[in-house]
Amino acid sequence: MKIQAPNTLSSESLILATCPKGVSPWLAQEMERLGYGANELKAGVETEGTLFDCMLLNLRLSMAHRVLFRLAAFAAEEPDVLYKRARAIPWERYFSPDGYFTVSASIQTDVVNDSRYAGLLVKDAVVDRFREKTGRRPDSGGETTGASVFLFWRGTQAVIYIDTTGEPLSRRGYRKIPGKAPMQETLAAACLEASGWDGKGNVVNPMCGSGTLAIEAALRAIGRAPGLFRPYFSFMALAGFDENGWGMLRDEARKCERAFAGKIVATDHDPRVLAGARKNAQAAGVEKLIDFSVCDYSETHVPPGDGLVILNPEYGRRLGEEKELEPVYSGMGDFFKKQCSGYTGAVFTGNPSLAKKVGLKARRRIEFWNAKIDCRLLLYDLYDGTRRQPARNGEQGDN
Repeated sequence: MKIQAPNTLSSESLILATCPKGVSPWLAQEMERLGYGANELKAGVETEGTLFDCMLLNLRLSMAHRVLFRLAAFAAEEPDVLYKRARAIPWERYFSPDGYFTVSASIQTDVVNDSRYAGLLVKDAVVDRFREKTGRRPDSGGETTGASVFLFWRGTQAVIYIDTTGEPLSRRGYRKIPGKAPMQETLAAACLEASGWDGKGNVVNPMCGSGTLAIEAALRAIGRAPGLFRPYFSFMALAGFDENGWGMLRDEARKCERAFAGKIVATDHDPRVLAGARKNAQAAGVEKLIDFSVCDYSETHVPPGDGLVILNPEYGRRLGEEKELEPVYSGMGDFFKKQCSGYTGAVFTGNPSLAKKVGLKARRRIEFWNAKIDCRLLLYDLYDGTRRQPARNGEQGDN
């Protein structure tokens, strides 16, 4: 099924799904499950498809930030070349002269040193093209309520995309009460993917904060498409947008939802924080799937069986905080050993010194970036008997 639009809009091109550094291997797995080829990049995954495929990817991807449809790629060794090549793109086929558009730019080039100037060159090219071909021009600005154009310029190589997303996909729309330093929804989804949790078995999330990990686990468990929460994507402003086709994609996504037989537990010691997490879960439609309770993380009830116990503690990045957090991290090791037998344990942290205080040998350390913080997702196999005993001297260095 294709978008009912002019040939240019139904033709195939490269599609780039962007993501934070470290997420691309897991995003590639998700795209492959949806039936797409996946070429991993440092901060994204490339595939091929049409603008219809962009609609589907916006709806179904849980770890991507944007879905970009490539229009042109070329060498640009001076600003005039960027302007001329951008003006040569048949913009009138993509959106209306009576509409609205915005331009964003990511640049690392010696040709220009200001991304705003680079974006302005592209904006002027679009406007001048419309004036030449239609005698009219669309309005433009910083709002994400219309069509979106994205410029990627590295060295002398420039790529111009239609940004089919607009507001980043990390902004699902369900987190009404964000709380203190919340984990992005897309990063939470990537942590669940990297942990190996496939939507079966239990998930236990002490220190749940705003509830993002628990909510993303619930969505994953029932197979709910994360894009169902979003009322608007930038592809809706494109010429030939097939509203009926979009409705069919949403209906198909709802048919893919399934029952969940496991348990999801979320706890926090602060009643106000937990109340906010519950409201977020309610907005996501998964409140009934999550058992919320107020308690210290060490007192969290871990259901019999197996699954994932995942914690996202504070990193202690301010002076004096690290020392205060040492007992918390060492206590997490005790909690894992005494109460989480048979589970996979996971700790997401941006503080390697504190991570060593967990006192267990990590099976795997997976690099992620939380904004500008280099973080690790540490995975532990939690066994019965002697294999659950504290790590011997020297083993902590493997954390």
